Amino acid sequence: MIYIILLFGIMIAILGAMIIIKPDSIYNLIRNNSESISIHIIAVVVRLILGIALITYADSSKYPLALKIIGWLSISAAIILGAIGRTRFKGLLAWALSFTSSFGRVGGVLTLLFGSFLIYAVV
Repeated sequence: MIYIILLFGIMIAILGAMIIIKPDSIYNLIRNNSESISIHIIAVVVRLILGIALITYADSSKYPLALKIIGWLSISAAIILGAIGRTRFKGLLAWALSFTSSFGRVGGVLTLLFGSFLIYAVV
């Protein structure tokens, strides 16, 4: 389980760094694929896998309570994203992408910090 969390942490940190350096590349990728059902499925499955991994490994980590809370939030987000349907998901995606010009790099910094926290918590 630790390897799954490490992998997610590394991927999230890299994504955050990419957003800080060149935010339009990531946001345009999401924008261009927002009509695809695969982005919806990926959003649900990734959150579900990460949530289960965090809850399972939490007791062996440096921050068990934090990882359990993040894990349950991740699973809750997966359930909600799965339940809202395609139309609402696309609307949510469009709404979130509307903030990228103002807060894109801030989101990148927060993403980098979150990924780094996951790595630190399990190493």
